[in-house]
Amino acid sequence: MSVELAIATALFCFAGSLTPGPNNIMLLASGVNFGFARTLPHMAGVVAGYAFLLLMVGLGIGQSVMAHPTALLALKIAGATYLVWLAWKVATATGGAKGEGRGTPMSFLQAVAFQWINVKGVLMGISAVAAFTRPAAFGATLATLISVSFVANVTSVLVWTLFGTALRGFLSDPRNARIFNGLMAALLVASLYPMLADG
Repeated sequence: MSVELAIATALFCFAGSLTPGPNNIMLLASGVNFGFARTLPHMAGVVAGYAFLLLMVGLGIGQSVMAHPTALLALKIAGATYLVWLAWKVATATGGAKGEGRGTPMSFLQAVAFQWINVKGVLMGISAVAAFTRPAAFGATLATLISVSFVANVTSVLVWTLFGTALRGFLSDPRNARIFNGLMAALLVASLYPMLADG
């Protein structure tokens, strides 16, 4: 992989990972409501799940989804339904001062599975594989993409979860926590707009 391609890959991965999206909003809310330690399985699931998704997209699943409008529509419907349900869970969560909030944080396997119906993540993965792999060195460029994405995602999950954890003191007031959780739920629902606007 050329230096220019490596830099472009890194810029794409870090920009995509660090900007707000369903994963980051949920990690922020989990950090607030459950604390850093209880959010670790969720964090690990996002990182591992997205790396596996990129691998599968590289092996051809992404092209299959894009080539079949019915499969893409089913992905969008499943993703939208699950995000609305997650938004309701976030809206009704109540954090505790010691990370003992009502409800449970997302598990490792739930976070892994969510990557497959996170439409933003799936479409970004398809775009990344198309843009940053090269047929002449497909294995090497795919491995580089997955590695760079892994580092970007580790950075992102740490930043967003730690940000949520840092807000716990301010949000220990139940009224503030309710406002915050309502805002996070609204942002999750709002994250559906680009997908719905695209039909």
